[in-house]
Amino acid sequence: MSGAPASSGDRSARADLAAVAASGAPWDARLRDLPSSRSPRAAAVLMLFGVLDALPALRDAQDAAVSRDLDVLLLARATTLRAHPGQVAFPGGRLDPGDDGPVAAALREAEEETGLDPSGVEVLGALPAVPLEFSGHLVTPVLGWWRHPSPVRVVDVAESADVFRAPVADLLDPRNRGVTAIRRGGQEWRGPAFEVAGQVVWGFTAGLLDALFDSLGWTEPWDDERELPLPA
Repeated sequence: MSGAPASSGDRSARADLAAVAASGAPWDARLRDLPSSRSPRAAAVLMLFGVLDALPALRDAQDAAVSRDLDVLLLARATTLRAHPGQVAFPGGRLDPGDDGPVAAALREAEEETGLDPSGVEVLGALPAVPLEFSGHLVTPVLGWWRHPSPVRVVDVAESADVFRAPVADLLDPRNRGVTAIRRGGQEWRGPAFEVAGQVVWGFTAGLLDALFDSLGWTEPWDDERELPLPA
């Protein structure tokens, strides 16, 4: 698989992300045509990019817009949770009755889960919602730029095991990319995956990152036959 790099010029990662948010339709059929449950519950996640710490990526990305210090905020869910235990995810959750839409929900959940200061987040836009039939949710990804980064941490150990910043250039590294496969009852489900910061990013989170990187033109050629083991 590969994405077509866009011309660099005066481009920056923030400008690329803002352009995708403004386009209103970054998803291809991989996410657009996913099956949905009959009465899905609204949810939102925060896809937050920015220069988040002083630890650069281990390599240069092919696209000049992706600097070594560009990160994305992720968390590892607690292994004791009933739903998706141990999986790497974006901060987020269901919309509460008091939330003023998906953007407010994504920022609230991110603050509750990671302790970030939402006033430092520049919201670039809400992307088209993606159905999750298995859990019965319709998830709106909210694309953000961390204009004024604040400290992050595990706020509730019952919910999260880790909160970390993943260097985007390392996520794009073909050596860190592959697929995971779930085989049950003679059927197989395959999806993109990433290895970063000692974690395997797979499932819904990896699908969003994969589709977003393609839309941005940041994707580098990688082996979509290389199978990564699912975390135990």
